[in-house]
Amino acid sequence: MAALAAGAAALMVAAGCGSAGGSGGGDSITLGFAQVGAESGWRTANTKSVRQAARDAGIELKFSDAQQKQENQIKAIRSFIQQRVDVIAFSPVVESGWDTVLKEAQRADIPVVLTDRAIDSPDTSLYETFLGSDFVEEGRKAGRWVTEEFGDAEGTVRIAELQGTTGSAPANDRKQGFAEVIGNDAKYKIVASQTGDFTRAKGKEVMEAFLKSAGEIDVLYAHNDDMALGAIEAIEGAGLKPGEDIKIVSVDGVKDALQAAADGEINYVVECNPLLGPQLMDLVKKVAAGEQVPKRVEVEETAFDQQAAEKALPDRKY
Repeated sequence: MAALAAGAAALMVAAGCGSAGGSGGGDSITLGFAQVGAESGWRTANTKSVRQAARDAGIELKFSDAQQKQENQIKAIRSFIQQRVDVIAFSPVVESGWDTVLKEAQRADIPVVLTDRAIDSPDTSLYETFLGSDFVEEGRKAGRWVTEEFGDAEGTVRIAELQGTTGSAPANDRKQGFAEVIGNDAKYKIVASQTGDFTRAKGKEVMEAFLKSAGEIDVLYAHNDDMALGAIEAIEGAGLKPGEDIKIVSVDGVKDALQAAADGEINYVVECNPLLGPQLMDLVKKVAAGEQVPKRVEVEETAFDQQAAEKALPDRKY
């Protein structure tokens, strides 16, 4: 109990904009937001979007960085409940293990909005809505590119897969969507698959291990751009040419990845839009007012080959 109280106090000190807490502030809205961490360029852009949108909307933001640990997010959510915020929003580190703390929020009559990542609880009453991407479809897009690129290839197409954080919604869903598509033809074979934790450093480390242990690799499928960019370093370090000797498809669409695509080092980038802040604040205002909102709100996204990446680069802000 003492540790929990100390953690709550620390979160209150580190809260975002302003210091007034709870729902007693008239028309003002206080949002408690528990972020996954800062593991990638995508996540940094997502955090910046949430912070800016809260300022623009006049919403008081209490922000917590979980550093990719579920226990930190649970502590943050409990702190938000104690502070009596009006709405809680969070991007779950992993899909499972949320029912207990979300029931605590429900008993406190604090609505919850899921952003970017979903949870696997069968009790959908624990949250008002989900805002984010269709990760399964992102995996399908990556798979369709591979099957189109290697459609005429004879013999086995050997694929290495850099997975996201184990147990997370994007890792599970992007793997599922990709497998759905390539599974229709036995010539596509995943010869190596391991988590790279969505980070550039881990992506490089795991790709180095793949190159030593998996033999010949035709395609790398990375669940996010940062891991793909780390893998490029490993591929070059092995004396191979990324984008040619090993084709690369990744997910997110951050500026560094689009530059790599324009340079021919990444062959295809599936977009996952991190700029969810304005849509999130709109939903927060509605649920705080007791309005009905759709159970799922998806963002529009595209994909980039070399030509499309070159065109998009000048206006890419993240």
